[in-house]
Amino acid sequence: MNHLAHALLVADDEALMLGGLLGDFVHGAIPESYPERVRAGIRLHRAIDVFTDGHPAVHAARATFVAPFRRYAGILLDVWFDHLLARDFVRWSAEPLDVFSARLQALLTANAMRLPAGLARFAAYMRRHNLPRAYAEPAVIGQVLTGIGGRLRHANPLERALPELLARKTLLAASFTAFFPALIKHVQALRGRQTMACC
Repeated sequence: MNHLAHALLVADDEALMLGGLLGDFVHGAIPESYPERVRAGIRLHRAIDVFTDGHPAVHAARATFVAPFRRYAGILLDVWFDHLLARDFVRWSAEPLDVFSARLQALLTANAMRLPAGLARFAAYMRRHNLPRAYAEPAVIGQVLTGIGGRLRHANPLERALPELLARKTLLAASFTAFFPALIKHVQALRGRQTMACC
């Protein structure tokens, strides 16, 4: 899952949200310098990614892509699922997307001094492009994929991937609808176990 999903899944806890955003930028051992609740958010981010990668609906969606896009299907789905989440945000959250997007940006601004360089750059990118609110627009997804492709070390087809996603939009929407409620329940269960473990 991508940034919007990771944040929404723990939207009631800003420390977990910050950890969820850090999750793509902190690799290996989690620094002890982060507060424990933020560290828990990073661990939860990793658990969400494992669950996502193993879900049958996600596997089936990945299998629809052919070379040269098959190799990048995980990235494509992560970004497109954030598009679907933003597009139908009222289905998944009582908080309006504009308000949630502003809250997420404010959280990153308030924690600017503890962000690794990669997330600091992404936070600035979010502010410039009004993300994650703008994820609701397919054209923005194309721009995001082009940006990701430009940061990868090897030549890749991500700048040409938007038509591949649009061609599968009905199938991918069905995959997301099958998958995301299961992910919500999984996160709720993980958080329940975290609460039991800490009390």
